[in-house]
Amino acid sequence: MTSDATATEVKIRPMDELDIGDIVAIDEKIGGEYRPDVWESRATYYLRRDPDGSLVAEVDGEVVGFMLGEVRSGEFGLDETTGWIDQLGVDPEARGQAIGRRLAAGMMEHFRGRGATSVRTLVDEERDDVRSFFDSLGFEPSTLRPFVKKL
Repeated sequence: MTSDATATEVKIRPMDELDIGDIVAIDEKIGGEYRPDVWESRATYYLRRDPDGSLVAEVDGEVVGFMLGEVRSGEFGLDETTGWIDQLGVDPEARGQAIGRRLAAGMMEHFRGRGATSVRTLVDEERDDVRSFFDSLGFEPSTLRPFVKKL
């Protein structure tokens, strides 16, 4: 991958099983932990649910970003058909090329095609970078609130 790649060289395509190793590597660069079992399980889940619903971004044939999600209805008592963005990551070396925006645009196009009328995600309040990203895409806070109980 070249660090001077432009956004026009970014290819967005559906994720496949062969991308799992690249997703693991991106996740390790972001979080500092090698988690192949986690990503194999997650990717397999999304590929079974909707083979075209999760995307990767390539620059010069190398995967530099991913976004996993699906369309669901009846979630949390919501009757509307909703696209959910559940996982995302962009290689730190490839940031600043609108890769996340391109992945999100591809996801939203897919969600519309599957009948979704809105898109939702959950964002950790402590992740200003992720919150800012979704703010820039036009996402707004929801009245749906997460609750957690430690066991």
